[in-house]
Amino acid sequence: MDKKLRNILIIIITGLILSIYLYTIAPSVIQIDSGELATVQCLPGIAHPSGYPLFTLLGYLFSLLPFPTTKIFQLNLLSMGYTLIALIIFYRICLLILDNLFFFGVINSLKISKKKNKSKSKNKNKSIEFRNIEELPGKEIQEVDKLISAALATLILAFSSTFWFQSVAVEVYSLHLLLISLIIYLLLKAYTGNQNGVKSWIVFSVALGLGFTNHLTTILIIPASAYLFFNRRKFNKLSLTIIAKMFAVFLCVFVAIYSILPIIASLNPALNWGNPIDLERILRHISGKQYQVWIFSSIDSAKKQFIYFLNNLPKEFFLSLIIILPGVIISFLKYRKLFYFIFLLFSTTIIYSINYDIVDIDSYFLLAYIALCIWSVMGLHFIISRVSISVQSRYIITAILVMLISIQAYTNYKNNNQNGNFVFEDYSKSALASVEEGAVIFSYQWDYLISPAYYFQFVEHFRKDVAVIDKELLRRSWYYNQLERNYPEVTKGVYEVKNQFLEAVQPFERDEKYNSETLEILYRQIMTKLVATNYPKKNYYIGPELVLNELAKGEFSLPKGLKIVPHLFFFKIADTDDYQPAGDFYYTFRKSSIINKYTSFIRDAVPNMLLRRIYYELQHEKYDRALHYIKAIKTNFPEYRIPSDLLNLESENKIP
Repeated sequence: MDKKLRNILIIIITGLILSIYLYTIAPSVIQIDSGELATVQCLPGIAHPSGYPLFTLLGYLFSLLPFPTTKIFQLNLLSMGYTLIALIIFYRICLLILDNLFFFGVINSLKISKKKNKSKSKNKNKSIEFRNIEELPGKEIQEVDKLISAALATLILAFSSTFWFQSVAVEVYSLHLLLISLIIYLLLKAYTGNQNGVKSWIVFSVALGLGFTNHLTTILIIPASAYLFFNRRKFNKLSLTIIAKMFAVFLCVFVAIYSILPIIASLNPALNWGNPIDLERILRHISGKQYQVWIFSSIDSAKKQFIYFLNNLPKEFFLSLIIILPGVIISFLKYRKLFYFIFLLFSTTIIYSINYDIVDIDSYFLLAYIALCIWSVMGLHFIISRVSISVQSRYIITAILVMLISIQAYTNYKNNNQNGNFVFEDYSKSALASVEEGAVIFSYQWDYLISPAYYFQFVEHFRKDVAVIDKELLRRSWYYNQLERNYPEVTKGVYEVKNQFLEAVQPFERDEKYNSETLEILYRQIMTKLVATNYPKKNYYIGPELVLNELAKGEFSLPKGLKIVPHLFFFKIADTDDYQPAGDFYYTFRKSSIINKYTSFIRDAVPNMLLRRIYYELQHEKYDRALHYIKAIKTNFPEYRIPSDLLNLESENKIP
């Protein structure tokens, strides 16, 4: 009956979470890596380091299923599925802990007191409400208290902001959540299981291997895992033998899954990050070599990230933080081993994450949030089972706890609701559609344009004729292979300087002595020569971010005699001061209530470019064209503040 009740409750909880997650799921690509990750799953291809082979393989197989939806929505659903399974496993983790609390501290105190003095032991047992070994917490605590505690803790995790966000769109962290939850569950099963059993530890090592093949931050679980293993098995020859077997199994899983990368790379896919076809490139890609410069970079960056974590914590859990605190205290006072285990999960994650100097750091704190939610189940259980003195008071307290979690969900809803978010699809598709056939777009808007464009060009085959070149990736040797594969005509003219650059960048990528000045000179030459060898055969466009930054600072220069003209979404290369026409702005940007730094960038970038085009039209006395673009801003971006001089011109009919 207990098992049946547990299953019924998790079905109810999962159904509730599913209904909310389904409502907030993104219908298309969103910011940052969404487009890239969807593309590598559909092709398949190679994603940015560490490659995420398990994520790619599972996504590719799932993408083959005949869903009556777009592939991007299908893969968004897969991410939501991963997070839901992670929550089901977390619910099991909570019950496993509550069923076996005696493993985490109480049983040891009972044994010690029994050896010293039997009568003293009885008094001690009575004070904590245990009379014998059959009445340890896993047996004594009412089933309903455990179920409610586990269910509410699961809801706290489900509606914490960063966890919730992993369910709305394609992201490697959705599968990461599933795997780290599974690893923790199997670890606790092994710890609380038969002391002489080895099988459970081997199963744990398989899950650990799978975790590493999805995201290398799975390593953050190792210190807490080692603590529980040696606490249970002790440090002896047998334990070391078991570890050797576990490592052998782990290594087999790790190597087997990661061997997918060179297999895919050998097929030369359209998206082939790192081109891991040999051992050197495989190791460089798996280790995330290019990102290591941001890890443990400075004390100042660690301080900045730690302050961000502390400031963001109330936003993650809101009033539910009140529930976590008693869980920390109770576990420290009564279940010290559990406290140490959770503390190691939490502290290891924080120490590593604050020393990673990147902007989008939130996902790296996920394991710490899971640790806090494990503490929350202890707090919930204490409040429900110990503070309540009657059935009626239990109902009241449970209702209050549900209200606190509901406030948390309501507060985080706005930031995580991606329902109707077509901002990035509309922007990337409109930008691609705005240029002529066979045109070249040179930009580094990865988060808004380049990553989404990968999906629309190579999965949906939308404007595949347009060559999109990432300015920042030109610094990487592997990128030239991808460019030549996708746009052979575009890269043909830079063959000689490209080879010089590849030779100069090789020692840099191998951590050998290199000439940074030579590298920078060749890099700039490649950018300039890409323009020179493609214009005027191809229409060439440059992103506004590149014009306002690198071009303005002299870090990128146009070939002699060429200049830029504001177009619709980009600046267009021209060789004359004569008027350069641009097409009508017929693109539609669907309205969305989602406001963040990424959507705000697009809502500013597009009208800003149109504004430049308006002044260009006025400069050439094309008043009707200027009026057309003013109307385009008003229609698509009504919140944008058009300069008063243009509004006056329009209202006074000075623009015919």
